[in-house]
Amino acid sequence: MAAPFPHPGDKTELEEGSVFSPRFDRDGLIAAIAADAATGDILMFAWMNAEALQLTLETGIVHYWSRSRGKLWRKGDDSGQQQKVVEIRTDCDQDAVLIRVEVGGDGGACHTGRRSCFYRLVTSTPAGARLRFSQDAC
Repeated sequence: MAAPFPHPGDKTELEEGSVFSPRFDRDGLIAAIAADAATGDILMFAWMNAEALQLTLETGIVHYWSRSRGKLWRKGDDSGQQQKVVEIRTDCDQDAVLIRVEVGGDGGACHTGRRSCFYRLVTSTPAGARLRFSQDAC
């Protein structure tokens, strides 16, 4: 299924224009960040191909592309943590999308059972970078 997204125009059109023309990478993917629409908390990061982005726009339910499984993935089909689109934004050069969502199920987004995939802090120590669990994990 080829998504009907126009080819990105010149820099001015891309950054200031009104045409949504996502810039997929060489693997045909675009970065997607999901945030809770009510709180603003960042829930997860994943990838979308053109089909996932088009299905998300058409259905109002977020779809992703699983690089590890090599297939389309509608968030919530297995976990019940369906993500309903409230708003989609793109960044200045249209190579990433921010999707504000209402989360179904238990309100989580991470496959570990946590609300957010961003539950650890990276800290610098004399021994090098280390991870520690955040007390205020999203």
